[in-house]
Amino acid sequence: MYKACCGFGHREVFSNISGQLDKALLEAAEKGCKIFYTGAMGEFDNLFSSAVRNAKKTYPNIKLICVKPYFTNDINTDRDYYNAMYDDVIIPPEIIGVHYKAAIKERNRWIIDNCNVVLVYIIRDYGGAFDAMKYALKRKKYVIKV
Repeated sequence: MYKACCGFGHREVFSNISGQLDKALLEAAEKGCKIFYTGAMGEFDNLFSSAVRNAKKTYPNIKLICVKPYFTNDINTDRDYYNAMYDDVIIPPEIIGVHYKAAIKERNRWIIDNCNVVLVYIIRDYGGAFDAMKYALKRKKYVIKV
């Protein structure tokens, strides 16, 4: 029984992956995932979050959690946006104080370490999403390619 799922993909998405993403999220929910983590930093993350909100129609008990790598002022200034889009916004205590240039990579590793299922949209063999997929495979996570 899986408990948590996350998604990693390139900042830009060059094709329509919505149907594949919806299918992958439903698979994760059917495997028991109740928590869905997102980094909320690019087009893939927006599509992932939208698909989770769509899956909530079938699985109303699932939660969408935005995981920030460090505190940013928009958490306060755009509070209504965050409250409307996510069930919670967190900064993992383990990465507080990490230098900001390393914080995103550490946040991604934290997300993967706290998930059972990792959805990935990878079309090139470099970058943060590719590194996240390699880390997930190394940690023997259940990876679904979108």
